[in-house]
Amino acid sequence: MHLWKILRNIEKLPLHHRDSFDRIIIVQALAEHLPVVSSDAAFDAYGIERIWE
Repeated sequence: MHLWKILRNIEKLPLHHRDSFDRIIIVQALAEHLPVVSSDAAFDAYGIERIWE
């Protein structure tokens, strides 16, 4: 999927997380079905897999 199409989905993303860069990571993870490596529990609100120990 083209990055342009992925980034267009940012405006549709609920505002559980307000950090702009993290929102880019979230929309790409959702579009590409990828897990995110982060200690930030705010990612959990988007239904993506978060990897952290």
